[in-house]
Amino acid sequence: MQNNDTLRSIRYMLDLGDVHVVDILALTGYEATRDDVDTWLTKEDEPGFTAMPDVAMAHFLDGLIVHRRGRDESQPPRPVDPKVNNNVVLKKLRVAFELKEDDILAIMGEVGFTASRGEINALFRQPKHSNFRLCGDQFLRNFLKGLTARLRGR
Repeated sequence: MQNNDTLRSIRYMLDLGDVHVVDILALTGYEATRDDVDTWLTKEDEPGFTAMPDVAMAHFLDGLIVHRRGRDESQPPRPVDPKVNNNVVLKKLRVAFELKEDDILAIMGEVGFTASRGEINALFRQPKHSNFRLCGDQFLRNFLKGLTARLRGR
């Protein structure tokens, strides 16, 4: 899934303005302007569209965790890994919203997407693990849709 689509979904889910997105990015030291955010939120077929870089999405997801859960002052800040894929997005959202396996199963069930515990666990494994499974765009879209419905209330 494109970073721009993910950002649009999370922004709608949490009812965030452009300034809030800039503030969340700043929580991890990433400097972005409202103009940057505006171009990332522009649709692909509209003029002014810019693809959101992976490093910006990585900072946004880490900033979202800090925004939702607070910063642990007893630990030094973790370096931001600039590699982002659907599995990373899913993991970071799980941490930010403090979701358990049962929560994810319920969210997926609410949107009519069936997944087993084994399938969910495979998405959160390390890539070198024999049971690791890549998270597909359809799974992530349905997860974002279900999480949005849960947070915004149908």
